[in-house]
Amino acid sequence: MAREVIRVRDAFYIRASSPRIDVRTRVLKQNDTFAVFDRFGDIDTFGAGELGLYYQDTRFLSRLTLRLGKDRPLLLSSTVREDNAVMAVDATNSDVWRDGELTVPRGTVHIFRSKILWHRTCQERLRFHNYGRTALDFSFAVEVDADFVDIFELRGTKRERRGRRVDTELTPEGMVLAYEGLDGCMRRTRIVFDPPPTRLSETVAAYQIRLEPGQEASYRWVVACEVGDDSLKQITPCYEKAVHEAAAALERTRALEPQIFTSNEQFNDWLNRSLADLQMMRTETQYGPYPYAGVPWFSAPFGRDGIITALQCLWFDSSMARGVLAYLAATQADAENPDQDAQPGKILHETRLGEMAVLGEIPFRRYYGSVDATPLFVLLAGAYYRCTGDRAFVESIWPNIERALAWIDDYGDLDGDGFVEYSRASRHGLIHQGWKDSHDAIFHSDGSAAEGPIALCEVQGYVYAAKLAAAELADLLGDRGRAAKLTQQAQELARRFEETFWCEEISTYALALDGKKQPCRVRASNAGHCLFAGIASEQHARRVAATLGDESSFSGWGIRTVAASEARYNPMSYHNGSVWPHDNSLIAAGFGRYDLKESAAAVLAGLLDASLFFDLHRLPELFCGFPRRVGEAPTLYPVACSPQAWASGAVLLLLEACLGLRVLGSEQRLTFCRPLLPHFLREVTIRQLRVGEARVDLLLTRHNEGDVGVNVLRRTGEVDVVVLK
Repeated sequence: MAREVIRVRDAFYIRASSPRIDVRTRVLKQNDTFAVFDRFGDIDTFGAGELGLYYQDTRFLSRLTLRLGKDRPLLLSSTVREDNAVMAVDATNSDVWRDGELTVPRGTVHIFRSKILWHRTCQERLRFHNYGRTALDFSFAVEVDADFVDIFELRGTKRERRGRRVDTELTPEGMVLAYEGLDGCMRRTRIVFDPPPTRLSETVAAYQIRLEPGQEASYRWVVACEVGDDSLKQITPCYEKAVHEAAAALERTRALEPQIFTSNEQFNDWLNRSLADLQMMRTETQYGPYPYAGVPWFSAPFGRDGIITALQCLWFDSSMARGVLAYLAATQADAENPDQDAQPGKILHETRLGEMAVLGEIPFRRYYGSVDATPLFVLLAGAYYRCTGDRAFVESIWPNIERALAWIDDYGDLDGDGFVEYSRASRHGLIHQGWKDSHDAIFHSDGSAAEGPIALCEVQGYVYAAKLAAAELADLLGDRGRAAKLTQQAQELARRFEETFWCEEISTYALALDGKKQPCRVRASNAGHCLFAGIASEQHARRVAATLGDESSFSGWGIRTVAASEARYNPMSYHNGSVWPHDNSLIAAGFGRYDLKESAAAVLAGLLDASLFFDLHRLPELFCGFPRRVGEAPTLYPVACSPQAWASGAVLLLLEACLGLRVLGSEQRLTFCRPLLPHFLREVTIRQLRVGEARVDLLLTRHNEGDVGVNVLRRTGEVDVVVLK
């Protein structure tokens, strides 16, 4: 079936599959390896274009289909286990006719497939069970192929040349498919079957099987991803061992995290899936854990995404923030490089390891085209210290914080007006370099595109918060003069921000200033981030909240990226009218900061309701911004990543916003500032919450009059629990 490609100006636009294809998929990920299957557990040559097994931005398996005779089995159900480790598929045979007679009715043979990713391999087990009353003789086959395409090829980037496929090598137990890239690197897909196939070709492993009544038969195979000299020649199918080791690893990580239980089972389903997704996106690097951004298109370290995910999870799991800070400090730019949009002190936008990145066909091998990642890095460092009291780590990255602050002042402010702007230097880089980075995301009220350099409203908020955070850290480290100067700079920025960005006629902050310092007078969700950062005045914060809460901005499921009243509003667009869970969580955190808890609870309620309709209760990267209609589900966005790390982290920040929760490990104190529980949450139990070196168990109860009682069930170590009314 032909692919249907939408052509737009953006070179890195993610193209959609044919509208005739079922886009529902099943995802597994483990460290740098991920896989996207259809609901049958197959990777087919038609269907969602992202199907495949991937390692380091390359698809190592482009076909893996099971055939029973000549046909696909009949699908009964499929799911990914609650901990995201194992995919399970139940299927059966279709009717078998011979000479006009039904010889094997459908539903006679149960077919069970289960898969797991572990250490750059996909381990699979296939089991047949004959529930019929007679013996059955039948054949099945596994069809395989590997195209070794780069993830950016799948996203729509055209290549003039590719490397060469090497002849497939057949072995007694399987095959090796290989590709020599233009980068000189050999990439191999090694497949081993147990037991060996009855017949093996370069694309098919075929079996003959006989099952007596009530008899079972099991088969296993493993698919390994190999790059360069890093060979896995000793691989064997070991599905059960992989499941055991993966479960043990997950259990070790969970033992370090708090446990959260609520009185609402639907909320628990959303929360548990989100926590499992955060575990799946968590990738171990040499610097510590890092949440890769999203599957399939963004399964890599992204600066902005990693920082925001770490902020969302900070009260729950501070190890993610430490890993993100360490990784970004180690990859901080140290020189000017226009092709990478890099300047000294700037924080990474993303890094890629695929063939196209190595060859420079795309600029993302190490790319710095984010205007907001640098202030967000400093903001996170301050938040991490407040939460943990980890002075030694903060001291170790203080030089990186200083370099980030220098970038803000020396490179971020392009024209010396006191605001941080962006303008790309790389002709292949991103046009827009805030979180809304699609080509049409920044515009004026008449719909005309804003010309750069662009000063986004939320970036000024991040810079304000970064300077206050750095002032706190400078004071901690004994440099009171530096602390006072940073505080003064933040206060002056807030004053000028109010004067320049506030738009009285639309009751919100301008989306941005263009290159001529003309405000983009557009009602957009970006203004909510100014509340999150704390740069907004009390009076204007309340008006922004009212604007974001009206029916033009709030769809009923969440706050739209752009209000329905605006010229470029399109509920099906990527950034101009859709709903992003992470965006909503930051806005809700801003509401909570200004004690607008009811507004924060409304956002939480909308996203909870949306989660009930999504497969596996998993909020995707984004969904369409159509108004909520009674009895109908929210509308899917066709190429949204699912899971997406900062969509998964949203529930934790939303809960924090409603509870006014602050973990102050540096002071051995836990505070709840005027906590509120939404009407659908009567009780919330949090166990093993870490506060510095202490642990505490809590029961939060909503009383009829709306007050929230906070009871300490158990505490280990010194910790004060304070409730501010």
